Amino acid sequence: MKVLVIEDTQQVVRDISFCLQVRYPEVTVASVAEGLKGIEMVETESPDLVMVASSLLDIDTLDLVSRIREFCDVPLIILCEAATDMDRARGLEAGADEYVTKPFSPIELLARVRALLRRTQGVGFKLERLVSIGSELTINFATREVFLSGKHVKLTPIEYQLLTHLVRNEGRVLTHGALLEKVWGSEYATDYSFVKKYIYRLRFKLEHDASKPQMLLTERGIGYRFVRPVRP
Repeated sequence: MKVLVIEDTQQVVRDISFCLQVRYPEVTVASVAEGLKGIEMVETESPDLVMVASSLLDIDTLDLVSRIREFCDVPLIILCEAATDMDRARGLEAGADEYVTKPFSPIELLARVRALLRRTQGVGFKLERLVSIGSELTINFATREVFLSGKHVKLTPIEYQLLTHLVRNEGRVLTHGALLEKVWGSEYATDYSFVKKYIYRLRFKLEHDASKPQMLLTERGIGYRFVRPVRP
């Protein structure tokens, strides 16, 4: 069993790991402090269970849960210091399966994990993992295919990685350096021409008018951001 803990307090991560390893000796526990990185790991690592802190520095936890639920039904627990009935209701509506209050007792944590895994047995990634962005763009994360207005768009592996990284960070400005390091690797972190060239290719393939982009926008001197196009 693989468990992903999205939590920036290492003591909490250690406590969770210890409890799970006592009950499930075969368990593998991975942790990450950043919510956006956690979303990526849910997709790439396919965990059997996700636990996420109710407060993260880089993204609202409810937004994180909603974004995971766009492509994945993995059992998900929110870890919180204190939660009102309204907080719990909002979390469950966003897609969380369970709440555990910190500090937690090992007995309670394991009981909630066991109960959640029992009732969600066999649930995981949606078979097609299709994510529609606006009315025209669709990404199939299972097959790494992209469709525009229902028509398949052939992308190179680099183009696909660049597009999906921008889409996962919808609305956020991603710097040239951040994109280079994520898609090409740290050794290319200062070669901005790579990003410019591939953004141009993506615009040519995805935008109605590459000279007047509506999805892949330039933030001059900084980088790029993805927005959902607004169609009349």
